[in-house]
Amino acid sequence: MQTTPPRVGAWYKDLAAGSVFEVVAVDERFSTIETQLLDGALAEYDMDTWDELSTIEVDEPEDWRSAFSLSDEDSHFADETYTPESYLDPTDFMEPEYINGLIDD
Repeated sequence: MQTTPPRVGAWYKDLAAGSVFEVVAVDERFSTIETQLLDGALAEYDMDTWDELSTIEVDEPEDWRSAFSLSDEDSHFADETYTPESYLDPTDFMEPEYINGLIDD
C-alpha cells in the first residue's frame, strides 16, 4: 500500500491502528525501519511490512515530547545542583569483612 519510502524525522499515522509515530531510523542494509510512538515505545518494521501498512504522513504533534518530560514529582530534581560531596560513597555501606570478596575472620 505504501507508495513512498519512509523518511527519518517524518511523522506518520497508521490508519488501521490509529497510532502516530515518527520514523527515527532506516537501515537499508538490513531493510528495517525503526519508529517511535508518542509514548516513547520503539517499534521496528521490515520493508515488506512497511509497504503493507496503511499510513499517511502527518504534521509533528504538539505534545510529542510529553513522554520525555519530567513529572511533577521528578521536576524538583532538575533544580538541584549536585556537588561531588553530595554523592554517597558505596563503600561506606559495605561490611568490612566482605571488602574485595575476602572474609576477614
